[in-house]
Amino acid sequence: MTQLYIFAGSLASILFMTAVAWALGLGRGSAIAGTQEARETAEAMISGFDAGEALLGSDGKAALVHGNAGDVALLKMHGARVAARHLRLPLATEATPEGLRIDSGDRRFGAVLLKGVSGF
Repeated sequence: MTQLYIFAGSLASILFMTAVAWALGLGRGSAIAGTQEARETAEAMISGFDAGEALLGSDGKAALVHGNAGDVALLKMHGARVAARHLRLPLATEATPEGLRIDSGDRRFGAVLLKGVSGF
């Protein structure tokens, strides 16, 4: 009988934590909502960055924001959060059938694919 109580308690705990994660929006497919959000995020994440035009991937998982000082911010979704890198021109890019692939030059950040974007 004790094992049944332990099992029931464990199952209840798992269901409770699942409900909490769902309520907080954890694990949901997050995306950058639009070019305005991409510009605001770039300015908030990179000190002194003055955002100009932004290119957003069709899936909202990545964005390239041009800065007014001749620099760019490369944004990508990393789980439920946005990660950013401050890059200088010229960028190492490759046009692929899926979109524009941009090499960040940072091994940990990796290359970013702007789906549906053919060039900048």
